[in-house]
This record gives sequence, C-alpha cells and structure tokens, in this order.
Amino acid sequence: MSLRKELRVVPNTTKIIAVVVYVGFVILIHFLIPLNREPGDIGSWPLAGQLAFNFLIPLIPMPLILLWGYIYGDAKRRGMHYVVWTLLAIFVPYLIGVILYFILRDPLPAECPKCHNVVVSKFAFCPHCGTSLRPSCPQCGRGLEPGWVNCGYCGNRVPVQQPQP
Repeated sequence: MSLRKELRVVPNTTKIIAVVVYVGFVILIHFLIPLNREPGDIGSWPLAGQLAFNFLIPLIPMPLILLWGYIYGDAKRRGMHYVVWTLLAIFVPYLIGVILYFILRDPLPAECPKCHNVVVSKFAFCPHCGTSLRPSCPQCGRGLEPGWVNCGYCGNRVPVQQPQP
C-alpha cells in the first residue's frame, strides 16, 4: 500500500490535536523560557537558533500523536479493539505498546468475491452468502493454507486441488 493511502487512516481529529499540541508548545516555550542575555541562555543565541528552538522542538511530540492516531484508525479498520490498543500504545512506556500492536495486529479484512461484503480475513466462508473464501478441510471445515498436504487442525489428508480454468 502507498504511504498516502496509509496516512488516510489517521483520523482528522488526531491531526487537529497534533496541530493544537504543536501550537500550544510553541506558545509555552515562547512565554516560559526567559530571554535573558546572560551567556548560555537562549536569549544570547543568534536569532536563527532562537527561532529554531521555538518552532522545531515542539515538533517532537507530533509524530508520536500521529502514530497513536494511526493505531486507532488501523485497529478500527481491522475490526480489533481499537480503544484498548490505542490506550496500550499511549500508556505502555518506551513504545512497547506500539511495538506490540504492530506485531499482534490482525490482517486486513477482505472483500467477498460474490457479495462484496467485508469479511474478517481468517474466515473460510463468507458469513453473508456462504461463499468459500479459501480452501477448507472436508473433515473439520477449517481453512487450509496453500500447499498443505494434511490439515493442520485434524490431520486429515487434503484432496489435491485441480487448477480452475
């Protein structure tokens, strides 16, 4: 998928929150840090350095806020518990919650080829029309992966699939 398409997953509310946090930090830094002219203070820096400090340092939390928004939107589109995953990403320290999300997230839902409803990707049959979405074991009915000779769940030998014209 393209990066542009993936960035559309981030809710607009999150983008607005990120901008508000940025502006808030710019104002906070501007008014809270005294511009003393003593050596080593920010007031003794060149103007370009002062502006860079005032406008670039507040950019640091923006990617993190947008990442949390991406987790919210991505978990929602995958049919996961999006609020729980977002809270884990925010409150588990050292980005461990974010890493866990990307390791444990479900695959994207697929579209049924017959009725075009969105179906959870682990389903072997469409719950709306009953169309087979992937090969299934004739013994236990669970989904089979391509190339399996035996069912991984019941051990039944899988019949050889004939290529479809």
